Amino acid sequence: MQRIVPFLWFDGCAEEACNFYVSIFKKSRVAKVTHYGEGMPGPAGSVMIATCELDGQEFVALNGGPQFKFNESVSFYVKCDTQDEIDYYWQRLCADGGKEVQCGWLKDKYGLCWQVVPRIIDEFLSDKAPSKRDSVMRAVMQMVKLDIAALKKAHAEG
Repeated sequence: MQRIVPFLWFDGCAEEACNFYVSIFKKSRVAKVTHYGEGMPGPAGSVMIATCELDGQEFVALNGGPQFKFNESVSFYVKCDTQDEIDYYWQRLCADGGKEVQCGWLKDKYGLCWQVVPRIIDEFLSDKAPSKRDSVMRAVMQMVKLDIAALKKAHAEG
């Protein structure tokens, strides 16, 4: 059982967001939906909490109201093995009003921030040769969606 679980605050669209994420990540499901009852802070019968599992990672989504918004200080890091995977997640997470940012970052239509990155980037950015690390970082800084072939080229030339 997972000890640390992301708990996300939404303004009325927790179940919709869970369904959106479940449609993107394979091996995922909405695990449970809990509703507000009489005398609770939300309208009785409306969704209070939706719990989903995305690729085996549990997430809890609360319909807490408009008080809090997501921002770039927290993001979810999606490690990809291929450019096709990067393209898949990028396209789907940006769909229906999501926004491309920079350096592999995007905001989905709910305002949640994601980083869609090639798994190999960890190796490149921890290379013992500073010239290779710097070359890869310069390439990353010029990209919106990350391009594995361009990153490999930058690493080789660094």
